Amino acid sequence: MSHLNEHISRVNEKLQLLLKQHHTLLKENIRLKQDLEQIKLSEQTIKEKAAWLQQQVEIAKISSGQAGQEVKSELEKRVNAYIKEIDQCIALLVNQ
Repeated sequence: MSHLNEHISRVNEKLQLLLKQHHTLLKENIRLKQDLEQIKLSEQTIKEKAAWLQQQVEIAKISSGQAGQEVKSELEKRVNAYIKEIDQCIALLVNQ
């Protein structure tokens, strides 16, 4: 019977160790998920800033007269799209 008790005791110790490791891994998993979320937010912020800076470069080129016809055409398309959106918003407000 003593041998069986020793075996049960060892199994119990190993089970306790596994539970501790499981708990530690759960904590690490939560921390890593939080880190990943922060990195995603940071990446999004960087992408937005890069897009804004690219627009500023295009504006600077246009205002200095260095922009090519393609850039001017793209800017004109964007302005026209914004005007359409504004007109739609005004129409919605008037119809309310």
